[in-house]
Amino acid sequence: MLVTGIKSKPVYAPLQADIRGRYHLMLGMGVGAAPLLRVIEEMRAAATQSLKNTRVLFVSDGAGGKGTASQAGATPAMEQFTAAAVGGVQEFAAIPALLEHFRTILGQSLMGTRLYVAGPESFIGLVMKIALEFNLNKDEIRAEECGTLARRVYCIHCRATTENVRTNIVRCVACDRWLLVRDHYSRRLAAYMGVMADAEAPGELPPLKEVFL
Repeated sequence: MLVTGIKSKPVYAPLQADIRGRYHLMLGMGVGAAPLLRVIEEMRAAATQSLKNTRVLFVSDGAGGKGTASQAGATPAMEQFTAAAVGGVQEFAAIPALLEHFRTILGQSLMGTRLYVAGPESFIGLVMKIALEFNLNKDEIRAEECGTLARRVYCIHCRATTENVRTNIVRCVACDRWLLVRDHYSRRLAAYMGVMADAEAPGELPPLKEVFL
Protein backbone atom coordinates (compact mmCIF):
# COMPACT_ATOMS: atom_id res chain seq x y z
CA MET A 1 0.00 0.00 0.00
CA LEU A 2 1.03 3.61 -0.50
CA VAL A 3 2.20 5.36 2.65
CA THR A 4 1.16 9.00 2.94
CA GLY A 5 3.04 11.59 4.96
CA ILE A 6 6.32 9.68 4.85
CA LYS A 7 9.21 11.96 5.85
CA SER A 8 11.41 11.17 2.87
CA LYS A 9 8.87 12.57 0.40
CA PRO A 10 10.12 15.98 -0.82
CA VAL A 11 8.13 19.13 -0.12
CA TYR A 12 8.62 22.10 -2.43
CA ALA A 13 7.82 25.76 -1.85
CA PRO A 14 7.11 28.41 -4.51
CA LEU A 15 10.27 29.86 -6.01
CA GLN A 16 11.47 33.24 -4.80
CA ALA A 17 14.40 35.33 -5.97
CA ASP A 18 17.42 35.42 -3.69
CA ILE A 19 18.95 38.81 -4.45
CA ARG A 20 21.86 38.04 -2.13
CA GLY A 21 23.20 35.66 -4.74
CA ARG A 22 25.87 36.87 -7.15
CA TYR A 23 25.12 34.33 -9.90
CA HIS A 24 21.83 32.67 -10.74
CA LEU A 25 21.40 29.38 -12.60
CA MET A 26 17.86 28.43 -13.62
CA LEU A 27 16.76 25.01 -14.89
CA GLY A 28 13.24 24.42 -16.13
CA MET A 29 11.10 21.85 -17.88
CA GLY A 30 7.75 22.49 -19.61
CA VAL A 31 5.38 24.50 -17.44
CA GLY A 32 8.34 25.16 -15.14
CA ALA A 33 9.03 28.15 -17.38
CA ALA A 34 6.38 30.21 -15.58
CA PRO A 35 7.96 30.07 -12.08
CA LEU A 36 11.38 30.91 -13.52
CA LEU A 37 9.98 33.90 -15.42
CA ARG A 38 8.31 35.03 -12.20
CA VAL A 39 11.66 34.94 -10.39
CA ILE A 40 13.28 36.91 -13.21
CA GLU A 41 10.61 39.60 -12.81
CA GLU A 42 11.27 39.69 -9.05
CA MET A 43 14.94 40.32 -9.79
CA ARG A 44 14.04 43.08 -12.21
CA ALA A 45 11.72 44.72 -9.69
CA ALA A 46 14.46 44.63 -7.06
CA ALA A 47 16.66 46.63 -9.47
CA THR A 48 19.63 44.35 -8.89
CA GLN A 49 22.46 43.53 -11.28
CA SER A 50 21.44 39.87 -11.08
CA LEU A 51 19.91 39.51 -14.53
CA LYS A 52 23.21 39.84 -16.36
CA ASN A 53 24.58 37.04 -14.14
CA THR A 54 21.58 34.75 -14.76
CA ARG A 55 21.66 31.69 -17.04
CA VAL A 56 18.63 29.64 -18.07
CA LEU A 57 18.72 25.99 -19.20
CA PHE A 58 15.34 24.82 -20.48
CA VAL A 59 13.77 21.69 -21.97
CA SER A 60 10.22 21.75 -23.30
CA ASP A 61 9.08 18.25 -22.38
CA GLY A 62 12.16 16.07 -21.97
CA ALA A 63 11.17 13.77 -24.82
CA GLY A 64 13.63 12.18 -27.19
CA GLY A 65 17.14 10.88 -26.76
CA LYS A 66 20.34 12.64 -25.75
CA GLY A 67 19.61 15.64 -27.95
CA THR A 68 21.64 18.82 -28.25
CA ALA A 69 20.81 22.43 -27.59
CA SER A 70 18.05 23.84 -29.77
CA GLN A 71 17.96 27.26 -31.34
CA ALA A 72 16.78 29.94 -28.90
CA GLY A 73 13.28 31.24 -29.61
CA ALA A 74 12.01 27.87 -30.91
CA THR A 75 9.20 27.83 -28.33
CA PRO A 76 7.05 30.54 -26.68
CA ALA A 77 8.85 29.94 -23.37
CA MET A 78 12.22 30.49 -25.02
CA GLU A 79 10.99 33.69 -26.61
CA GLN A 80 10.03 34.96 -23.15
CA PHE A 81 13.37 34.00 -21.64
CA THR A 82 15.21 35.68 -24.49
CA ALA A 83 13.09 38.84 -24.13
CA ALA A 84 13.89 38.94 -20.42
CA ALA A 85 17.47 39.87 -21.33
CA VAL A 86 19.17 37.51 -18.90
CA GLY A 87 22.84 36.64 -19.25
CA GLY A 88 22.28 33.47 -21.26
CA VAL A 89 19.51 31.14 -22.44
CA GLN A 90 19.83 27.62 -23.85
CA GLU A 91 17.13 25.19 -24.91
CA PHE A 92 17.70 21.43 -25.04
CA ALA A 93 15.93 18.70 -26.97
CA ALA A 94 15.99 16.24 -24.05
CA ILE A 95 16.68 16.05 -20.32
CA PRO A 96 19.96 14.07 -20.55
CA ALA A 97 21.55 16.80 -22.68
CA LEU A 98 20.43 19.50 -20.26
CA LEU A 99 21.77 17.56 -17.27
CA GLU A 100 25.11 16.96 -18.97
CA HIS A 101 25.53 20.69 -19.59
CA PHE A 102 24.35 21.46 -16.05
CA ARG A 103 27.05 19.22 -14.66
CA THR A 104 29.68 21.07 -16.70
CA ILE A 105 28.43 24.45 -15.50
CA LEU A 106 28.46 23.39 -11.85
CA GLY A 107 32.05 22.30 -12.24
CA GLN A 108 32.89 25.88 -13.23
CA SER A 109 30.57 27.71 -10.81
CA LEU A 110 31.79 30.34 -8.37
CA MET A 111 30.85 31.08 -4.78
CA GLY A 112 27.55 32.92 -4.48
CA THR A 113 25.73 30.86 -7.13
CA ARG A 114 22.03 30.22 -6.56
CA LEU A 115 20.18 27.34 -8.25
CA TYR A 116 16.50 27.53 -9.20
CA VAL A 117 14.66 24.47 -10.54
CA ALA A 118 11.08 24.28 -11.78
CA GLY A 119 9.18 21.42 -13.39
CA PRO A 120 7.86 17.94 -12.61
CA GLU A 121 9.20 16.21 -9.51
CA SER A 122 11.09 13.63 -11.58
CA PHE A 123 12.99 16.43 -13.33
CA ILE A 124 13.70 18.23 -10.06
CA GLY A 125 15.02 15.00 -8.54
CA LEU A 126 17.52 14.45 -11.36
CA VAL A 127 18.79 18.03 -11.03
CA MET A 128 19.04 17.75 -7.25
CA LYS A 129 20.97 14.50 -7.55
CA ILE A 130 23.70 16.30 -9.48
CA ALA A 131 23.59 19.33 -7.18
CA LEU A 132 24.22 17.06 -4.20
CA GLU A 133 27.22 15.54 -5.96
CA PHE A 134 28.70 19.05 -6.07
CA ASN A 135 27.85 19.63 -2.38
CA LEU A 136 25.45 22.52 -2.91
CA ASN A 137 23.67 23.22 0.36
CA LYS A 138 19.97 23.84 0.91
CA ASP A 139 20.46 27.62 1.17
CA GLU A 140 21.77 27.66 -2.40
CA ILE A 141 18.94 25.63 -3.99
CA ARG A 142 15.29 26.46 -4.61
CA ALA A 143 12.77 24.23 -6.37
CA GLU A 144 9.11 24.46 -7.35
CA GLU A 145 7.14 21.42 -8.48
CA CYS A 146 4.71 21.84 -11.37
CA GLY A 147 3.44 19.68 -14.21
CA THR A 148 2.99 15.92 -14.22
CA LEU A 149 3.20 13.91 -11.00
CA ALA A 150 4.59 10.88 -12.85
CA ARG A 151 7.35 9.17 -10.86
CA ARG A 152 10.76 7.62 -11.43
CA VAL A 153 10.61 4.20 -9.74
CA TYR A 154 13.68 2.29 -8.56
CA CYS A 155 13.37 -1.49 -8.41
CA ILE A 156 14.91 -2.66 -5.15
CA HIS A 157 15.30 -6.16 -6.64
CA CYS A 158 17.32 -5.50 -9.82
CA ARG A 159 18.24 -1.82 -9.31
CA ALA A 160 16.76 -0.66 -12.62
CA THR A 161 14.79 2.58 -12.87
CA THR A 162 11.45 2.88 -14.64
CA GLU A 163 10.55 6.36 -15.89
CA ASN A 164 7.25 8.25 -16.09
CA VAL A 165 5.20 5.94 -13.88
CA ARG A 166 1.61 7.10 -13.40
CA THR A 167 0.10 3.98 -11.84
CA ASN A 168 0.14 2.42 -8.36
CA ILE A 169 1.88 -0.70 -9.72
CA VAL A 170 4.24 -0.97 -12.68
CA ARG A 171 6.26 -3.66 -14.49
CA CYS A 172 9.99 -3.14 -13.99
CA VAL A 173 11.66 -2.34 -17.31
CA ALA A 174 14.51 -4.75 -16.51
CA CYS A 175 13.38 -7.72 -14.43
CA ASP A 176 9.67 -7.63 -15.42
CA ARG A 177 8.46 -7.87 -11.81
CA TRP A 178 5.29 -6.05 -10.88
CA LEU A 179 6.35 -3.31 -8.48
CA LEU A 180 4.27 -1.50 -5.89
CA VAL A 181 5.17 2.19 -6.06
CA ARG A 182 5.94 3.37 -2.54
CA ASP A 183 6.01 6.93 -1.21
CA HIS A 184 9.53 6.38 0.12
CA TYR A 185 11.84 8.67 -1.88
CA SER A 186 15.62 8.50 -2.25
CA ARG A 187 17.37 11.79 -3.04
CA ARG A 188 20.55 9.88 -3.86
CA LEU A 189 18.71 7.87 -6.55
CA ALA A 190 16.21 10.60 -7.44
CA ALA A 191 13.47 7.97 -7.42
CA TYR A 192 10.68 6.36 -5.42
CA MET A 193 11.15 2.81 -4.22
CA GLY A 194 9.38 -0.03 -6.01
CA VAL A 195 8.90 -3.35 -4.21
CA MET A 196 7.55 -6.63 -5.60
CA ALA A 197 3.77 -6.32 -5.40
CA ASP A 198 2.98 -10.06 -5.24
CA ALA A 199 5.95 -11.31 -3.20
CA GLU A 200 3.75 -12.93 -0.53
CA ALA A 201 1.00 -14.16 -2.88
CA PRO A 202 2.42 -14.74 -6.39
CA GLY A 203 0.03 -13.61 -9.11
CA GLU A 204 -2.22 -11.67 -6.73
CA LEU A 205 -1.96 -7.99 -7.65
CA PRO A 206 -3.91 -4.93 -6.54
CA PRO A 207 -6.10 -3.27 -9.19
CA LEU A 208 -4.06 -1.11 -11.58
CA LYS A 209 -4.96 2.55 -11.04
CA GLU A 210 -3.67 5.83 -12.40
CA VAL A 211 -2.74 7.82 -9.31
CA PHE A 212 0.21 10.03 -10.37
CA LEU A 213 -1.28 12.24 -13.08
